[in-house]
Amino acid sequence: MANIRTVSKLAGVSVATVSRALRKPEVVSADTRERVLRAVKESGYKPNMMARNFRSRKSFSFMVLVPDISNPFFSMVISGIQKAAKESGYSVLLGNTMGDVAVEQELAHMLHTSQTDGIIQLSSRFPLSPEDRDSEGLLPIINCCEVVDDDSMPTVALDNIGAARALTEHLIGLGHTRIGLIAGPHDSPLTSARMAGHAAALKAAGLASAPELVTEGDYSFASGETAAAALLALAPRPTAMVCFNDEMAIGAMQQIRRAGLSVPADISVTGFDDIAFAAYTDPPLTTIAQPTEDFGAHAVARLLAMMDGKAPAEKHLTLPYRLVVRESTAKPR
Repeated sequence: MANIRTVSKLAGVSVATVSRALRKPEVVSADTRERVLRAVKESGYKPNMMARNFRSRKSFSFMVLVPDISNPFFSMVISGIQKAAKESGYSVLLGNTMGDVAVEQELAHMLHTSQTDGIIQLSSRFPLSPEDRDSEGLLPIINCCEVVDDDSMPTVALDNIGAARALTEHLIGLGHTRIGLIAGPHDSPLTSARMAGHAAALKAAGLASAPELVTEGDYSFASGETAAAALLALAPRPTAMVCFNDEMAIGAMQQIRRAGLSVPADISVTGFDDIAFAAYTDPPLTTIAQPTEDFGAHAVARLLAMMDGKAPAEKHLTLPYRLVVRESTAKPR
């Protein structure tokens, strides 16, 4: 069955140009319009009638693109988004991309066929493919709770540098000087921001940042176990570990116990996110609480304004963190 991409290839223009020619023909040249209409006829494509008037015929829904719907942190953010959306009369479509760029772009393409009015992106990438991105005006896409390198997207994010610095300063204040780091994927802007905060705390305290103390995980329980095992094999081993999310911290604590050691008597552990499980681990986890409800409320409010053609007054909104100190951290022996 022919689709808008078929028309795009036949006409030799981008998908976004086809979309414009069909819903706002007055904004494209007569030659382009004729090529698109000829391609539509040749391919037998049946355009979505809603796409002819994007602004006046809304779907009253928006898409949330989530890289891992099983991650407890994303579940909390989505809950905040759904609450804010319901209050505004909108429904939420969830797209579990599983970290796959192709799936992400396919779901985001629904924006150009008026199957959704806007997109909230929960990963660091701009979700549209290059051809879909070629569009006039303000695209109703906002990034929520991530750090992004692409300045074209408005963002609602945490002060990740300050939060990671606060965790490390907490451990330094307890007397720890050899601190292991279980970071996220090395190519993630979020990882870079948190590593910058960690390094700033070490530098301010006059402590060297040793490369062997830095390990990498993928935010899963299992990767926390693996990374902790590598840190425990060092001589001397670290007296504390900073983990870039709670799941990796819980995995690290499991590995520490498996090695016959105790948290925090032998090694202190911190997490990040304050998921529901964090208060119920043994011992309860010291972590950073993120304002998940506020992430949702701000992202929805800003997206709705963008869907009305209004650019956010503040493109990048930074929300505060809260250090939650529990029993997983203590003075070193």
